[in-house]
This record gives sequence, structure tokens and C-alpha cells, in this order.
Amino acid sequence: MRLTRYFLPVLREVPAEAQITSHKLMLRAGMIKQAVSGIYSWMPLGLKVLQNIEGIVIEEQERAGHLPLLMPTIQPASLWQKSGRYDDYGEEMLRIRDRHNRDLLYGPTNEELITEIFSSHVKSYRDLPLTLFHIQWKFRDEMRPRFGVMRGREFLMKDGYNFDITMDDAIHSYNRHLVSYLKTYERLGLKAIPMRADTGPIGGNYSHEFLVLADTGESEVFFDKRILDFNFGIANVNFDDIGECQKIVDEWTAPYARTDETHDPEAFDRVVPKEFQGVSRAIEVGQIFYFGTKYSKPMGAHVTDSEGKQVPVHMGSHGIGVSRLVGAIIEAFHDDKGIKWPISVAPFKVGIVNTVMGDQETCEVCEKIYSELTTTNFSPLYDDREERAGSKFTTMELIGIPWRITVGPRGLKKGIVELTDRHSGESREIPTDNIVSLIKELT
Repeated sequence: MRLTRYFLPVLREVPAEAQITSHKLMLRAGMIKQAVSGIYSWMPLGLKVLQNIEGIVIEEQERAGHLPLLMPTIQPASLWQKSGRYDDYGEEMLRIRDRHNRDLLYGPTNEELITEIFSSHVKSYRDLPLTLFHIQWKFRDEMRPRFGVMRGREFLMKDGYNFDITMDDAIHSYNRHLVSYLKTYERLGLKAIPMRADTGPIGGNYSHEFLVLADTGESEVFFDKRILDFNFGIANVNFDDIGECQKIVDEWTAPYARTDETHDPEAFDRVVPKEFQGVSRAIEVGQIFYFGTKYSKPMGAHVTDSEGKQVPVHMGSHGIGVSRLVGAIIEAFHDDKGIKWPISVAPFKVGIVNTVMGDQETCEVCEKIYSELTTTNFSPLYDDREERAGSKFTTMELIGIPWRITVGPRGLKKGIVELTDRHSGESREIPTDNIVSLIKELT
């Protein structure tokens, strides 16, 4: 993409309403624009990051054997009345009425709707296990939406739902989700800590939330520092292997972490040596639940078992905050100059800076590099604006492009360009005829 043809409304000043780093940088980098409180338009740069994260989430869900579908944002109130949650959910639910005087709601989650879909079509244990997921916009009417996409009212979420014939089968589905989430966060460049959690309005008695350590997190976390170096080794995990999944879950979740919200901090002293004790704030980026027959019983999600009896299925739900992850990644990867995207989610992997737009050789070399990187799917962003070099460097650093290639007459006289690593800040000179092959090695 040529920057002269791109829509990148960067801001020089930090907007007054932004309180945390990710919100400030997303506004300054032209990634989002507030429509009303807690609701944002996603600009081209922000949308590319959002779609990159979404793609990784989908790949890992399908890799774990989960099947995609797409449910609507608007749901009938009757389904929630049937489950008993319509009145209990609270004022966060946006309740609406259509022209025919039917009660509807903008879905904050989809347990009721997916259970109704399941009960309409699945009748036998032979069709189980089954796990369905989608990525859809949700709405929760937060009283005080703040921190940009970290706690907005409208947000993009992956929610998945498993259906199993027994509790043991459902726990395996739960563990499979936990492992798939660890792999997902790893690919996003994050070290996410799974921690036993309260089930809240979703219900059930078994849940883990996934926390990323960051100074702006909602909760204080007590954790074993060794967890930050723990290699959970799931690159080639067999998700159908119950023992393998259980081993990973056991190694990763016990007894590494506690929070001040769900655990007694003093208990931390009894399970972890003092020299390894760490305390930090943390951001929640996902949560998984097992809730048994909480929804299947009242909503008639029964199947015939191997003995011909009608039994309610065991269920769980599993969510990842896709739009929230954009903010969480920025909180984890930034400096005083701007964002430092992990290469897996970067909107552009390589930035090309032409320091002298009026120089013919410089322009020709930039065009050649741009063409070669484009044809090899490296998604370059070419800053071809009539701007000072310093301004171009500032923009590239703000929006967080992992690799920057700087091309100018002085370097070309020696047959080289400059390659800069956004994460380390280190620069090196490389020959102009070796750029694409080197970028391939680095990425």
C-alpha cells in the first residue's frame, strides 16, 4: 500500500478522553474513531490488525476441530426468558422492541441461541461431540465505558459452545479449548496466564480466565514468576488425545497464579516459594466455562443416549475478546514512540521510507523493493509522501511496523539501504539486491 493512497488519519496530540496507553495510541495512530461513548468505527489500519487477530483465532479454532457458523446480533427475548436469564442479566443488556411489538435484545452472548439451534437439529448421542463457534459483534451497556476498546460497549468476540453426552466428555472439550487458547495467544505474541475464575452471569461451576500482565490491568495478580518462562509445548498437540490435553492443563494451571478478586492472597504464600512470587496488574482477554446442563435442561437440548434414554447434553462456552486483544497487545508492546506490533498481527510487516522523493534513483529503488515485497505477500507500506524524512520515521514508529527499510541517495551510492527493527531499535546496512531474501529470513 502506498501511503499517498491510504487513509491514515494520525493525530499529533493525545486526545483528552484517552486515559491508558492503548487508547491513546489507537487514536493517535488513526486506528479507531469514537462514534458515541464506548462505540468505535474501525479505520483501515485498525481493521487490518483486527482481521489479522481474527484470522489467527479462526485458524486455531478449526485446528482444534471446532466448526464455524454465524449467529445474528439481534436475538428474541423469548429464548432468554426460557432459560431464566432475561430478567437476571441486568441493565447491561440492551432490550429493544420491533414494529410488531416483539421483545428483542442485542446479544451480549449466545448461550440461548446456540442451544436452540442445537436442540432443533441434533437428536442422538452419535452426533456428539460437537463444538460450534462464531466471531460476532456483541453489545453490553457498560455504565462507564472507558479505556477505548478495552472496555467498550460494542465489541468483537469469538464465542464457542461445546455439546457432549457426559460430564467427562465436556471436561475434555473444556481442556481442548484451554489448550487451543494457549496456542492462540502464543501466536499473537502474548503470554496469557489461565486462572480459575468466577462464572458470573454465564453460570456453571468451572471456569478459567486468561490474563495478560500489564500495568493498566483491571485485576491485581499474584503469580509465580517462572510462569513467564514456561514452555507449554503445544505446537503439535493432538487435540483428540485426552491425556495429552489434560497434562498440558495440569502443568499450566496449577498452582501458578491467584487474583485478589477470586482468591485469598495469603494462600499464595503456601503454594509458591517467596523468591518466585510476583505481583502485577493484568488484562482479561478470554474466558472458558463448563456449566453442565444449565441451559440444556430448561431449553430441551436432549439427545438419545446409547441405552435409548433422553438425556440433557453437557455444555460449555468459551470466549476470546478479539477487539479487546488489539488493545491488550498494544499495552504489552509499545514504547514512548508508539506501537510495536508482533509480526503475526502487524497491519503491514514492512515499511519503506523514501527519504528524497525528488531523487530518481531513490524512487526507482523504492518502487523495485515495493513491487518485490508486494508480489511475495509481505504487505509493505510505502511512504511516498512529499514529507521530511523525520516525519516519515515518526509515522512508521507510531503505527508500529515491525521492519523499516530506509532508502536514500547517500546509502545508494554505496549500494545499500538501512533496515531497522522496530522492537529492538537496531539498524543495519544491507545490499539492495538482498532485501527480499533477508526479510523472508527475519519473518
